[in-house]
Amino acid sequence: MEILNSEKSLLNPLDRTAEILFGLIMALSFTCSISIANIKQTEMRQLLVGAIGCNLAWGLVDATMYIIGVMARKNRSKLIFESVQKLPDKDKARKYIYEALPVEISEAIGTEGLEHIREKLIDVSSPVTPARLTPADIQKAAGLFSLIFISTLPVVIPFMLINNTRLALRVSNVVAITMMFFCGLSVAKYVGFNKWIMSIAMVAIGIILVAVTIALGG
Repeated sequence: MEILNSEKSLLNPLDRTAEILFGLIMALSFTCSISIANIKQTEMRQLLVGAIGCNLAWGLVDATMYIIGVMARKNRSKLIFESVQKLPDKDKARKYIYEALPVEISEAIGTEGLEHIREKLIDVSSPVTPARLTPADIQKAAGLFSLIFISTLPVVIPFMLINNTRLALRVSNVVAITMMFFCGLSVAKYVGFNKWIMSIAMVAIGIILVAVTIALGG
């Protein structure tokens, strides 16, 4: 099924869209601040280098925070597992399991389902392995970093290929809006929203966020 395949992929559409949108906003906060009338070629080159460098830095931060988050969640899961096995209080153990699961699943399986899970966890005799990163975790962190960086390139390439600054800016903006539109399509398909409403909303949100970023000096 398409839904299951999406969940097993390295980055699901929501992850990809968030990272691409972040990269676009960072790049556009630089390119949209260009003064068409006064900017010199040297200044433009410095601005573009700054845009790429900023996205590289934030990509590294994002990847690092993802790895920290993964380790924290894994260690939290290990702690819950060990607590459920050792707790003599069944109600408290079931509460741990309830809070560890998505609310919809916890509500659906009810007390009997939670108790069944508790009993299964108690029956597990193998020792719990320490929380550690897997190759898939490293790949996803690298994917997050790459998406933020790669999303910068389509926005800045027009300034490298087109000598007319005004035209380059217009082309860059069209490319960014197109990317936002297709990000909206991807999210709509993944979560079941109306594709046109979601795509237009994604473009509007992106434009608003860029405007706010520039207004705040970003």
